[in-house]
Amino acid sequence: MSSTISGTRRISFALAAVLALLPLAACEAQEAGEDVHASNPEEDDYADRMAAEHAGEDPSVAGAAREGAGAADVTTEEVVYATVGGEEIAGYLARPKTPGHHPGLIVIHEWYGLNDHIETMARMFAQQGYAALAVDLYAGEAAGSPERARELTQSVVEAEAQENLRQAYGYLTQTAGAERVGVVGWCFGGGWALRTALLLPEQIDATVIYYGRLVDDREQLATLDMPILGHFGAEDQGIPVAGVREFAETLEELDKHAEIHVYEGAGHAFANPSGERYEPAAARTSWDRTLRFLEAHLSDTGQHHAE
Repeated sequence: MSSTISGTRRISFALAAVLALLPLAACEAQEAGEDVHASNPEEDDYADRMAAEHAGEDPSVAGAAREGAGAADVTTEEVVYATVGGEEIAGYLARPKTPGHHPGLIVIHEWYGLNDHIETMARMFAQQGYAALAVDLYAGEAAGSPERARELTQSVVEAEAQENLRQAYGYLTQTAGAERVGVVGWCFGGGWALRTALLLPEQIDATVIYYGRLVDDREQLATLDMPILGHFGAEDQGIPVAGVREFAETLEELDKHAEIHVYEGAGHAFANPSGERYEPAAARTSWDRTLRFLEAHLSDTGQHHAE
């Protein structure tokens, strides 16, 4: 059962001129630099909460649980969709075998990274008629444990991730030929689905957030110009339901088109079949709602922004 709320690295160096009179010790200190991810209480608190929610999970279980799912009538390939900081970024593209251009979908991985489970989800979306591009925000690595996932999450540089996602959108529209593009993500990826919507508020046509970190800044949220669908667990201690309700209320006050669902008895990561947090009923219901939502706003016969 759910309740519905209507209404949404790399080390940083201080740039300085190299002065001949600077002591050698000072030069060495500059070379050492400071980690841009160190000593941020808010980020550390969020990472702590996520680590607690994912404790004891084995991410390989998710892929095994859906092995072979979404393979029929779908073509898949690894594609280079972006170049960030001089490095090529490869993702996983799944799309229908039927000819023609298909609506695009940016698929953003959980905090474990672009693994078998996320590739499976991309294929499942492709079976529904979408060109689904599973992006990679971890530079080619997928975590095998919650501990490594935490490290990878904290290694992400926001500006680089934004450029990654901006080019993902460009790939879908320019190379894959998608006329409309949506974004969907889970957990870490759910938060980045919202950030992608904020990054490209006039370009993204539909946003789906699965238990992702939210933004409460009204000025930022006011820029959103697309329908939003959110799925959250009532028992999620990492993304507390009180904040979810405030997020939904803000979107309603801003007159945004948003459907925010809170699933009773479900916790964080309830849609991922790994660990003890998987809730089949909530996962199934949220999947059905997601498909209906994307059909309405991305397909040729959908409602789009006219609602």
